Amino acid sequence: MKILIADDDDELRDLVEMILSSAGYKVSAHPNGKKAWEALKKDGADLAVLDINMPEMDGLELLDLIRADERYKEMPVMLLTARKGMSERAQGLERGADDYLTKPFENDELIKRVKLLAQAYPPNS
Repeated sequence: MKILIADDDDELRDLVEMILSSAGYKVSAHPNGKKAWEALKKDGADLAVLDINMPEMDGLELLDLIRADERYKEMPVMLLTARKGMSERAQGLERGADDYLTKPFENDELIKRVKLLAQAYPPNS
């Protein structure tokens, strides 16, 4: 299973990439939504973990593009954010996110949630 990651925080992006890679996933990590979208269109993915607040294209804008694309509209998407506000969480879920994780998070929680999403939405391949 290939996971697309988009987060402008280099350390956090590297951490998420390391956690998921060590759990056996293939990872495609990018510093913003625009680069992640370009990589998704070119190389595909089975699941996405997106930071909400990023330059050039934020996670909600990328989520909108994913949900509007026939190839990826069913792909599970988890949003990451440092904000704990319910309004942002509700907005992400209303726009089609499948899960939501607040930073900081426990490594095991990230892996468990990704596994649950992968089981609930198996890749079509």
